[in-house]
Amino acid sequence: MSFEKTVEDTAVELLRMAVTELPKDIKEAIHKAYEEETSAAGKTQLKAIIDNFTLAEQTRKPMCQDTGTIIFYLKAGADLKNLDRIETALVAATRRATSEIPLRPNAVDPLKRQNTGDNTGRNIPYLNWEITPGNTLEITVLPKGGGSENVCRLGMLVPGQGLNGLKKFVIDSVVTSGAKPCPPNVLGIGFGGGADIALKLAKRALLRPVNQPHPDLELRKLEEELMEAANLTGIGPMGLGGKTTVLGVNIDYAARHPASYPAAVAFNCWAARRSTACIHEEGQVEFLTHELR
Repeated sequence: MSFEKTVEDTAVELLRMAVTELPKDIKEAIHKAYEEETSAAGKTQLKAIIDNFTLAEQTRKPMCQDTGTIIFYLKAGADLKNLDRIETALVAATRRATSEIPLRPNAVDPLKRQNTGDNTGRNIPYLNWEITPGNTLEITVLPKGGGSENVCRLGMLVPGQGLNGLKKFVIDSVVTSGAKPCPPNVLGIGFGGGADIALKLAKRALLRPVNQPHPDLELRKLEEELMEAANLTGIGPMGLGGKTTVLGVNIDYAARHPASYPAAVAFNCWAARRSTACIHEEGQVEFLTHELR
C-alpha cells in the first residue's frame, strides 16, 4: 500500500474514532463530574451526556449532529518522504469520512454561501504542521463544533494588568458564553506572541488530555485557579446550573512584545473530540488515543 493511501485510510479511522468515541480522559472527567454534582438539574444533564456518548460508542454513530469543522495537527518527521502528498490524502479522507461514517457536511463557501457537501473547501480541512526529528507522521484530528467555536475570544489586554488581567479576561469569557458552548467545557488558553499566535496556542492547547497537568508548576497552579473560578460561576452542565462548568483548563504561551498582551480562549464543548495515530515510514500504524475496532 502506498504511503498516501495509508495516510488516507488512517485519517478516515481517526475521524470515525473522534466523532463516535470520546477520549478516555474526557469520559473519566464527565463521570467524575456526575458523581460529584449536587444540582439535580446538573446531574440530569450529565446523565444524559453519559448516555449519549455511551450509545454513540456502542452503535459507532456520531455523538453529536454537529460533527464539526475538520482540523488536523501534523507532526512530520524531517526525514519522512512524500510530505507533499499528505494534504491530498487528508482531503480525500475527509470526503470519504463524510460519506462513510457519516459526517454532517459543515463546510460552507462564505462568498457563494453554498455548502460544499463533503466537509472540504478552501483551506478546509485545515492543516497545522510541525516538523519533528525522525521519519514518522503523527496525525491528530480535532473536529471542532460550531457552538463552542462561536464563543472563542481574542483580547488585546493592557500589558500592565499582567496575570490578573488574563484571569479576568478568561472568567469574563466563561460568564459571557454561558450555555452557548454546551458546557461542561474544556478551555484552551493562549497568551503572548501576537493575536494570531495566541489563538493558535489556545486551540492547540485543547489537544492536551485534561488529566495531564502542565509540567510548569506556575502554569499548573494558574490552570487549577482558573478551573476553580470557572466552576464557581455556577453555569453548570448545559447552562442549567451546577458545580461543573469546565472539565479542564489547558494553557500555553509565547513571549510577547512589550507593548502588546494578546490573550485567547478556545472553548471545546463536552464532546471534546480528538484522536491521534502515528504512521511509520514502512507503513505500520499505531492508534494512540483509541483502540481500533
